[in-house]
Amino acid sequence: MESLKSLSSSAALLLLLIALAVQTQLAHSQQCTSQLSSLNVCAPFVVPGATNTSPNSECCNALEAVQHDCLCSTLQIASRLPSKCNLSPLTCGN
Repeated sequence: MESLKSLSSSAALLLLLIALAVQTQLAHSQQCTSQLSSLNVCAPFVVPGATNTSPNSECCNALEAVQHDCLCSTLQIASRLPSKCNLSPLTCGN
């Protein structure tokens, strides 16, 4: 009976840790999305045909506020999208 209680406690603890990990990942994902949304102020400097490619302080501050891993993960995911959609890989020139 004692071993059953111990097993139940261990299982409950494991479920709690899994729930905490999922919640932490969700919060991080939401935070990353919010940070990326703030980069909209940089759009005028990066769209094709932009005449002014020197970002203003608002854009630079927004970029500085984005966590490094958020930006890198987003770029990695974006680079994999064409293959996930059965499209040719992108090749971009300078």
